[in-house]
Amino acid sequence: MEFVSCILLLVLALATFAQTLQWVGSRRRSKLPPGPYPLPMIGNLVQLGTKPHQSLAHLAQIHGPIMSIKLGQVTTIVVSSPHMAKEVLQTHDRSFSDKAVPQAVHVHNHHNHSVAFLPVSPLWRHLRKISNQNLFSNNTLDSNQNLRRNKLHDLINDIHQSSLLGEAVDIGKAVFKTSINLLSNTMFSLDLVHSAGSVGDFKDLVVNIMEECGRPNLADFFPVLKIIDPQGIRSRNSVYAGKIIHTFRDLIHQRLKLREDQGLDSNNDMLNTLLNSQEMNQTMIQHLALTLFVAGTDTITSTLEWAMAELVQNEKAMSKAKQELEEIIGKGKPVEESDIAKLPYLQAVIKETFRLHPSVPFLVPRKANTNVEIGGYTIPKGAHVLVNVWAIGRNSSVWENAKVFSPERFLNTNIDVKGGNYELTPFGGGRRICLGLPLAMRMLYLMLGSLVNCFNWKLEEDGMNMNMNMEDKFGISLRKAEPVRVIPEKVM
Repeated sequence: MEFVSCILLLVLALATFAQTLQWVGSRRRSKLPPGPYPLPMIGNLVQLGTKPHQSLAHLAQIHGPIMSIKLGQVTTIVVSSPHMAKEVLQTHDRSFSDKAVPQAVHVHNHHNHSVAFLPVSPLWRHLRKISNQNLFSNNTLDSNQNLRRNKLHDLINDIHQSSLLGEAVDIGKAVFKTSINLLSNTMFSLDLVHSAGSVGDFKDLVVNIMEECGRPNLADFFPVLKIIDPQGIRSRNSVYAGKIIHTFRDLIHQRLKLREDQGLDSNNDMLNTLLNSQEMNQTMIQHLALTLFVAGTDTITSTLEWAMAELVQNEKAMSKAKQELEEIIGKGKPVEESDIAKLPYLQAVIKETFRLHPSVPFLVPRKANTNVEIGGYTIPKGAHVLVNVWAIGRNSSVWENAKVFSPERFLNTNIDVKGGNYELTPFGGGRRICLGLPLAMRMLYLMLGSLVNCFNWKLEEDGMNMNMNMEDKFGISLRKAEPVRVIPEKVM
């Protein structure tokens, strides 16, 4: 038996070696970028680990800023430098304009209605136009300033109540409530969550959806497995998304009944506009809302949580932010949108947070719709393309003291996050740049500036700021592994 086992092991080793040589030969013939050798069948899947953004950043240090890997049957290109990011997001934007749609999104037919995952098409252009005109244009945002001011005051009042009781505040939950109620008032003219319990329930649904979408899924790497959903990812996501869609369906039905009973709709909100549009039906409205609410609330929440975590344990940065706010708007006052342009250090804090903790570490993966030449290599049609903005943000050849939280690096520079500076592209770039960028930036400045200026903060445990756990948890978005819980003290 030992001899037979040895023979079988030898045959397996030879087969593995032969397949590896075949892949290497194929890579050379097709001019694919360099990369690690794949294992038979599974390719480089085992090298992803539980934190792919970190493991792929490490591999890029070995194989270069443009790298090819094999994830099951899928050829995947990983870019990890500003120059290569520009090639994908700007120079060859048309060739990489399609998205790689994970099986986790194939629930309730969402992939056929989502502005985030649809290919560039008449429907995609229509949904993008509707979203821009009714939610993200400067005119619309300016007209909704009072709404954001009211939701900001709700946030400050909630935290003030906690300060009176000496209670710790879960920053993620507090910011999530503010973000989701802002969106729900913009779209439905109501607060979607009220109590702490309802905040947790809805936040859990959003977090679960983002985690399932980012979880390595065998059905994505081996298309034959799509039918059986071996890890149950699509099944679980169908439940999570279904609960949110059901909520939106009920709100739409309530509005339609109100119109029927009263003969008019006096609400000046996005739902009113969408229902009046002959190009939108109820299903499209539900899925548009799902995309906006899930993507918008999760990314704003995670960024604010990381920013507060960095400031609470960095006394120098917190002190500078407080000093600027006190000098410009006065101690203890909430930030107004007219103040933002006068607060360069606050802007630098947000940029530095994006650099170290991009909310979507690979952006939404692209898919090549034709063969593309980049840097002397060929990206084949159908290949998935990951832009590792997490790795770019921590690249020591791009940033001095890359691992250190230092907002000062952004003072007196023209670097912004609008897709033109490829060393800092947390929202992506080109035609597929994140729709919600204008609203997200306003909300981040308002909430972070007001939290810093209206309260002093200390950690829940013992006030030892250096003890905060700064580990991250990978999903399609990058969240803190442990929530930020801090005790507020009202600034008088």
